Amino acid sequence: MIGFAFCGSFCTHAQALQELRKLLDEGYEVQPIVSETVWQTDTRFGKAKDLIDTVETLCKHSVIHTVVEAEPLGPALPLDALILCPCTGNTLAKIANGITDTAVCMATKAHLRSDRPLVISLASNDALSANLKNIATLLSRKQVYFVPMNQDDPEKKPHSLVADFSLLRPTLHAAFAGRQFRKLFL
Repeated sequence: MIGFAFCGSFCTHAQALQELRKLLDEGYEVQPIVSETVWQTDTRFGKAKDLIDTVETLCKHSVIHTVVEAEPLGPALPLDALILCPCTGNTLAKIANGITDTAVCMATKAHLRSDRPLVISLASNDALSANLKNIATLLSRKQVYFVPMNQDDPEKKPHSLVADFSLLRPTLHAAFAGRQFRKLFL
């Protein structure tokens, strides 16, 4: 089973759902996880309940959305891999610094205890500034892999990076082989 965690980059949720569907079409069993922000926040991109209902229908599993629910995902309920898609800069910073105050961060901490792949599909407006050190920190960690990313709008958002969501599955397959899918920056 693979964990698939949504963080609050709401503008990329539609792309994340496309990739989730592709994983399910490939035959993966998926345990959905959402941050508390995703669980409770309606935005111009959609209502929280609609996203949760869609994900639960697709995955045929209840969404994990609390720290308590996420904690067993390490040794007690091992996942073959955990995907953070999208992963915000806030979540990235917390993971890099060992903070586990959200369901997604706790799922990540618990999962990494079992030395299985963590695949990060980043969507962050400060990836090339405040969060660059957190990317570097996580690149040096065993079993942490990034979906290749690029600047989505270098003129208006010069510090922003967004993963190429279409490369999520090749990145996952490479992670299962113990290697980072290249090239990391497009």
